[in-house]
Amino acid sequence: IQKTLMARNLAKSYKNRAVVQDVSLTVKTGQIVGLLGPNGAGKTTTFYMVVGLVQSDKGQIFIDEDDLTLDPMHLRARKGIGYLPQEASIFRKLSVRDNIMAVLQTR
Repeated sequence: IQKTLMARNLAKSYKNRAVVQDVSLTVKTGQIVGLLGPNGAGKTTTFYMVVGLVQSDKGQIFIDEDDLTLDPMHLRARKGIGYLPQEASIFRKLSVRDNIMAVLQTR
């Protein structure tokens, strides 16, 4: 199934300092996209707004016509938006397989 993720006019400020201003992007199923820019350009904040880790101050996020802007991270995940951090797993003494199984058992 072909779907399109759209972020429109995202903005985020911390303590009156704008870190993201008017960012828009469109990603279709199967596309690979990179956010490039210097440190402090807002790449991570933009990504966090899309996956739901950070609430945007302005803008909207859609999958096709479904507005996800106010959806929490777990609802976005059910709709196909996921985030796998590069940090070590939550259960450091478990194997990758056992970490995945532990998460699946909570469903």
